[in-house]
Amino acid sequence: MLMRTDPFREIDRLAEQFFGTTARPAVMHLDAYRDGDWFYAAFDLPGVDPDSIDCTVQRNVLTVRAERRRPTGDNVELVAAERPMGTFTRQLFLGDTLDTDKLEAGYDNGVLTLRIPIAERAKPRRISIAAPANGNGRKEINA
Repeated sequence: MLMRTDPFREIDRLAEQFFGTTARPAVMHLDAYRDGDWFYAAFDLPGVDPDSIDCTVQRNVLTVRAERRRPTGDNVELVAAERPMGTFTRQLFLGDTLDTDKLEAGYDNGVLTLRIPIAERAKPRRISIAAPANGNGRKEINA
């Protein structure tokens, strides 16, 4: 019996653990930004069936899970397999300044976009300050 030694086997195993494999992808790319009174998170999910996308919020943790499957059938013959398949998962820790009860989600052209309003309690507001009794009235400052 012939045994082959691969000096890079351990490095490959560690790389698969951190970066994922085609069967178990490690990343779901996203952009996150604020525009006025809204926070947006856009996830790249090309080729994913919208019915396989699961988006949940528990306390301040947003979890997005999606699955991309290979075509199946009696006449399907796989010629090349370079796109990652499997279940993708990503978690975001949201701040208390977001109103997750009013979260909106849309899926268009392979991009899942979540739109979350900034909570009213996090927006700047005016605080009125009472002047002393011998003063000349109330004054307002910006907080």
